[in-house]
Amino acid sequence: MAGAYKSNESLENYLETILVLSKKLPVVRSVDIATELNFKKPSVSVAMKNLREKQYITVTDSGFIYLTDSGRQIAEMIYERHELLTDFLMSLGVSAEIASEDACRIEHVISKESFAALKSHIQNH
Repeated sequence: MAGAYKSNESLENYLETILVLSKKLPVVRSVDIATELNFKKPSVSVAMKNLREKQYITVTDSGFIYLTDSGRQIAEMIYERHELLTDFLMSLGVSAEIASEDACRIEHVISKESFAALKSHIQNH
């Protein structure tokens, strides 16, 4: 069970990273992801193969990586969680760096119900 969770968290992190990079780069390549995450390129290549097999990304002949609709959906959900959780923790006085690190952990394990309740609470206050 823990292995499946870790694998899922890793894939979600990759999808989120591709989304974030696509907002600031004209195209996203494996080397950009490796640099952003400070991972070795072979690790990223294995992850990209896995994401491609799950049909979360497409990779052009030139090596440009694009999120599919399903990949984008997951990436945007994780990114929204990350942003909201980071802002919330910072509003409680947590430093930006720690808030972002903790949000990165929480974003993968919080249930949809708890996240929706937290989001609603934050928006109504």
